[in-house]
Amino acid sequence: MIASTLLRSALPALVGVALALAPLAARCGAQVEERLAPSVVAGLARAIADNPVPVDFSQQTPIGAWVTEMSRRLTPKFADDRERRDFLATVYYEATRAGLDPQVVLGVIHHESGFKKYAVSSASARGFMQVMPFWTRQIGSPEHNLFNLRTNLRYGCVILRHYLDMEAGDYFRALGRYNGSLGRAEYPNAVLGAAARYRFDPAPLTLISAGAMPR
Repeated sequence: MIASTLLRSALPALVGVALALAPLAARCGAQVEERLAPSVVAGLARAIADNPVPVDFSQQTPIGAWVTEMSRRLTPKFADDRERRDFLATVYYEATRAGLDPQVVLGVIHHESGFKKYAVSSASARGFMQVMPFWTRQIGSPEHNLFNLRTNLRYGCVILRHYLDMEAGDYFRALGRYNGSLGRAEYPNAVLGAAARYRFDPAPLTLISAGAMPR
């Protein structure tokens, strides 16, 4: 009886420890594979074609100022300065290449994976931007590693841009599609709220209209 009572009293603390030690639960929704027109597949495949970040990209103005400021804010997430700056330069490059606001992309990463490179959701979405594996088969190659920084961000930004074009530049609805929760406000509001945490003035990129998928 005493042992049972002690176990019951200790159980909440044990559960708390287990939750604290558990890996981050990524927040990707129930994104569903859909049939795409051949022209759409071809366009998306061209958009993810390899094009590395220029070596001096993070030193360019105003990119350097943005990277420096975001690096300061993300210090708790990345202990290594070089890794942090490389991550941010890649975010900026892939976001602007796809015609997206880098702050929104940071908001997606913040909410989806908590900046965990190897995050995996219960739906098997992977990496920083929680890309579903079926996309590699649809528009890329099964050999593409979605845990690779640039590969993950390239796919994530191209996919988000695809949805932004579908929704005529409406980020709220595009984010709902990205998460597989179109019509619900929770996910878009959470991402846009997270993006506000990374607001940078002057903003590196104005939100643009649809129709600028990279070639």
